[in-house]
Amino acid sequence: MPSLIVTNRRAIVVISSLLLFLLSPVASSMQIQAQALFKNTAVLMIDGRQRMLKAGKRSPEGVLLVTANPKLAVIEVNGQRQQLTLSKLITSNFTAVTKTELTIPRTSANQYITSASINGRRVSVLVDTGATSVAMSSLHAQRLGLDYKQGVPSRVITASGEAAAYQLTLNSLNVGGIEVGSVLASVVEGDYPVMILLGMSYLKHVNMREQNGTLLLQAKY
Repeated sequence: MPSLIVTNRRAIVVISSLLLFLLSPVASSMQIQAQALFKNTAVLMIDGRQRMLKAGKRSPEGVLLVTANPKLAVIEVNGQRQQLTLSKLITSNFTAVTKTELTIPRTSANQYITSASINGRRVSVLVDTGATSVAMSSLHAQRLGLDYKQGVPSRVITASGEAAAYQLTLNSLNVGGIEVGSVLASVVEGDYPVMILLGMSYLKHVNMREQNGTLLLQAKY
């Protein structure tokens, strides 16, 4: 059997370099999203791992939180800085991910109803642009495991009259892949509303348009 003997020193160097390249791990970009923003603190989802960072601190993945406030965070990866807002998903090379768009067909009752996830639990919601916040009954809150009575007490007017209510903040609300963190919600004592109302505390984070009996939602960021 013939054999191949490499005697050229330059060829040996090239082959060695090629082997080193093949054995080296291939760098991949990270997906980064802000789940909650506070003064000098941010809760980030980095490649599926939740990290709470203080300003000036760096995550194990190498994401540095430069500064943060309730509206946006400034992060730094590999010496590059980027502003990050709630619902904006980016990669570590700062290429924006294609915006998610959700299509909701209109029902025979001229309503837009879809499924959602509140704090990781699946529910049905009714889109209601007339509601200032997400609204649900105390029965809904109990099923979702929300300790709603720790919220801020208030009063609301319902179809049955005045009722006690509580204002609280939902950790996350995901509708068709469009996730928003720290969403204001109102819990009404009793069984009203019958279905959870998807109000403006969530809808202000999306672009909406109606088209041929269909409601289209798209993340703003």
